Amino acid sequence: MRIDLHAHSTASDGTLSPASLMAAAADAGLDVVALTDHDTTAGWAPAAAARPPELRLVRGAELSCRWETISLHLLAYLFDPDHPGLVAELARVRAAREVRAERMVALLRADGYDVSWDEVRGYAAGGTVGRPHIAQALIRAGLVPSTSAAFAPEWLGSRYRVPKAEIDVFTAVRLIADAGGVTVFAHPRATRRGRIVPDSLIVSLAEAGLSGLEADHTDHSPAERAHVRDLADSLGLVVTGSSDFHGTHKVVRLGAETTAPAAYERLVAKSSGVTPVLG
Repeated sequence: MRIDLHAHSTASDGTLSPASLMAAAADAGLDVVALTDHDTTAGWAPAAAARPPELRLVRGAELSCRWETISLHLLAYLFDPDHPGLVAELARVRAAREVRAERMVALLRADGYDVSWDEVRGYAAGGTVGRPHIAQALIRAGLVPSTSAAFAPEWLGSRYRVPKAEIDVFTAVRLIADAGGVTVFAHPRATRRGRIVPDSLIVSLAEAGLSGLEADHTDHSPAERAHVRDLADSLGLVVTGSSDFHGTHKVVRLGAETTAPAAYERLVAKSSGVTPVLG
């Protein structure tokens, strides 16, 4: 069984629609795929409607979180999307994302760059607006050759980056648990992405209800993967592996990293969400 528990669609910053993502997952030989768009469940319904019968869909989201001054991501699975507290918090974060992206476009325009808010919103196609959509405008204008180049410090990585609204990580773990779901810390040791949290925080999150750690991820070195696995084993946490697929925004293919069936079953067993797995 091939299981990929981290993939994005156009509901956030992927380049495949939820329906196309389901077809691509089947074509990639996956048996299970999780739809984990940033701070939204908007892709769930179209993905479910388009899911091939041989593919199992795990409905989830990647939550934008913060601990002190460090940003981090939690993968949330198997939760009730109608939980009032969670709905309110995700709506707050999505609204702030829109304001943030518009401010970044305004900064670029103030320096004379040929990008517009209407263009960026068009790339988002009704989904949550993010930096990859601004990157598309920079590529179209011939200012950068790729999304990764757009994320360099002189562009969206620092100079034109605006801080985003995030959820306190302990609040996020509690809200997902209250909604019947489980949480996995996404790429927790990826130093190439920037600052990482100390292991002591992960210990505290495990005590608060965190269920797992994403070890096998393309942004983890072999040493970082080993460290995450050892930490997860010491805390009794589930170890997952995932592609973090974004379509053409990244070069990683679906199923490039996978989760062991036993780990997947442990996550499902820990949840009490409302029919969260289809297929």
